[in-house]
Amino acid sequence: MNTTATVTYQCPNCSAGLAFNPEKQKFCCEFCLSEFTERELLSTESAREAEQAASEAAERAAEESEIPDEEYCAKMGEYHCASCGADIVCDDTTAATECPYCHNPVILGGRLAGQMRPHKVIPFRFDKEGAKGKFRQFAKRKWFVPRDFVSEAQVDKICGIYYPFWCTDADTTAAMTARATRVRTWRAGDYRYTETSKFHIVRKGEIHFEDIVTPALKEEEREMLSGILPYPSDSLQDFSMPYLSGFLAKKRDIEKDAVREAVRARMAGYAQTLLQNTIHGYATVTPTAPRLLTKRMHWDYTLMPIWLLTYSRKGKTYTYAMNGYTGKVWGQLPVSGKRLAVLGAIVGVVAGLLAGLIRAFLF
Repeated sequence: MNTTATVTYQCPNCSAGLAFNPEKQKFCCEFCLSEFTERELLSTESAREAEQAASEAAERAAEESEIPDEEYCAKMGEYHCASCGADIVCDDTTAATECPYCHNPVILGGRLAGQMRPHKVIPFRFDKEGAKGKFRQFAKRKWFVPRDFVSEAQVDKICGIYYPFWCTDADTTAAMTARATRVRTWRAGDYRYTETSKFHIVRKGEIHFEDIVTPALKEEEREMLSGILPYPSDSLQDFSMPYLSGFLAKKRDIEKDAVREAVRARMAGYAQTLLQNTIHGYATVTPTAPRLLTKRMHWDYTLMPIWLLTYSRKGKTYTYAMNGYTGKVWGQLPVSGKRLAVLGAIVGVVAGLLAGLIRAFLF
């Protein structure tokens, strides 16, 4: 059991827990209303002590366990809140949460140390009220959703979570060949002639791939995570732990070696499209699979922001997700049987009235 590797960033003025405010892009105290930039917060003695304590605890734990950092951290399920001392029990992939007793933000620093420390982070740009507003805009146009799906109690459950992704950059050389034809027809007297010319086409070029994003969490729906992509490249920042304060966060459980071939396949597909788009003026083009030589590949373990809301109905869970930086939404919507029945009844009544009017006029 890990009892010390937790981080709670405290307000230098009143010692209450600080949380990152996406709207202000500052770290705010809800008690004394103080606000701090990242530089101001990290310069405080309490912040330095908290991060140092978490780092030392993670190092000691890894040494004592005699297994790699990420394997050790994955086995840890219980922590103590640095503010009130209460036990915090969480699943294997949780890296940041909230104390259920004092409600202070708690970061499980031991799960973000060593090889498990992220390289990059994209801070939230939408706060909770902004996320709730986006959800209402999304759901209000859907007449058949149940009323409790859009109730204030349900909408207030929306939760900001940092999800782990691998971001890959690569410098490559791509080459592709293709068979192509060009057809010419003409008439001479009573005859029609067709000439088919065949060509062997070669294309080669240097291609740089930037920020190919791959989920690094096994348990999550790929459709949902893909649905809220992309994140703009210029939103990536060097990882700083305080950005997690006030939000949940997941740590990765998929290593880059497990997704390397999938990333290569995606790059090959992109390369084929790029090279093929340079071929013009032919009647038919039959390309071969491209040859892709990777000269350099760089991986960044990155935490990206998602607002998530789930809803259970008749044994099925519906998920709504929003990109916490761009506001792009993806959602599965439940359907109210009662509202469908009401619509069916209205359609039946209207159809009956129309049929009666038609009979009255015709007969």
